[in-house]
Amino acid sequence: MDLFTIGIGPSSSHTVGPMRAALMFMEQLSGTPARVQCDLYGSLALTGKGHATDAAILLGLSGYRPETVDPDAVTDILATIRHDEQIRYRGDIIPFVESRDLLFHMGEFLEAHSNGMRFSAWFEGADEPIVRDYYSIGGGAVLPGSVEGIDPNTPLGHNIVQPYPFSSGAEMLAMGEETGLCIGTIVQRNEGAWRAQAETDAFLDRVIDAMSESIDRGMKQEGLLPGGLKVRRRARAIHARLRASQDVPAPAQVFEWVSLFALAVNEENAAGGRVVTAPTNGAAGVIPAVLRYYRRFVPGADREGERTFLYTAAAIGFLYKKRASISAAEMGCQGEVGVACSMAAAALAAVLGGTNQQVENAAEIGMEHNLGLTCDPIGGLVQIPCIERNTMGAVKAINAAYLALQGDGRHIVSLDAVIETMRQTGEDMASRYKETSLGGLAVNVVEC
Repeated sequence: MDLFTIGIGPSSSHTVGPMRAALMFMEQLSGTPARVQCDLYGSLALTGKGHATDAAILLGLSGYRPETVDPDAVTDILATIRHDEQIRYRGDIIPFVESRDLLFHMGEFLEAHSNGMRFSAWFEGADEPIVRDYYSIGGGAVLPGSVEGIDPNTPLGHNIVQPYPFSSGAEMLAMGEETGLCIGTIVQRNEGAWRAQAETDAFLDRVIDAMSESIDRGMKQEGLLPGGLKVRRRARAIHARLRASQDVPAPAQVFEWVSLFALAVNEENAAGGRVVTAPTNGAAGVIPAVLRYYRRFVPGADREGERTFLYTAAAIGFLYKKRASISAAEMGCQGEVGVACSMAAAALAAVLGGTNQQVENAAEIGMEHNLGLTCDPIGGLVQIPCIERNTMGAVKAINAAYLALQGDGRHIVSLDAVIETMRQTGEDMASRYKETSLGGLAVNVVEC
């Protein structure tokens, strides 16, 4: 439930996270403030406009949640806030002048994380405002801060003992050897420490359905994506051509279908539609595309297999979150599309009958060939190169799974080694290549 959340686009770290942070701030206030203000720093300031961070803050301050807000109603909600210069929170009216109360501090960073937010609230009769810092750490996750940075008292987990704990790829494989369980079943049993099996399965079914719906919606829409780059949606036309085509060789057609599935999701994400953070919004198309590949092109695919797919993907995602990061502001796009590719490769290898060793190998291959992938969105928008990059990640994940299945699971580079390499590469990567739009394609392509 930490890795797969249903929300809106275009970004988990810049849209979903800030919306949650703004709501968290409002919920911890006692009473109605006379004024609220939000200051954005780091990547949130540099690419926030293109990632709809401004919209997310306004929605969160107004009490909306990314999981439940109606994407079709967002435009009208924002227009009302901006026209009236006020927000409504639980029936109370709070003046809010966007040019004064939502500030983008370009080039300034809070120390704890590059996705930093500072909220302030003034109350009648108080000498000083209440000030709180929050950090959007990737995948829609938010941590509150203190003066020194991340609040050391923040509960990062629950005091729950998992039956089969693991914190590395090596421990994951050892646990499988010891118990005879596949990786997906290990995760399934561990989730049972938090909730009943039926509850987890119902959650996974909602995620699976939401992923499928985002593909289907994306294949029906047309027109230009918002933001000013005039990027035209392509999924509907490609879908129509593929349905009409009868003479394309089957392997090439499968390749095109998978690319279409990922394209459809990320066009929806770019338009602010409902998608599943998997593990981020910028990489939201990879896992749904590979999951749809399994459903459509693998004989015997069923709902239980789809759940195993997500359980296995989650096992790999856990390791990246624990041992590195899934935030593009920290790791570049290797931490988003690269991680999604690794997760999807492992998941597909599992449902195709791979051993635990082959699954781990697939995950390693999926990341090894995404190392160094930068995040350099043109105009700060999650469109170029993000949309097409998801198609490449999905196809690469399928290739990685089949490569792993051709072997016996023995390989030179371990998953732990490639995760550590990704972490080191991300730390060494210049900040202009990490979701700031200050380097790469973002500065070498003229915006039209």
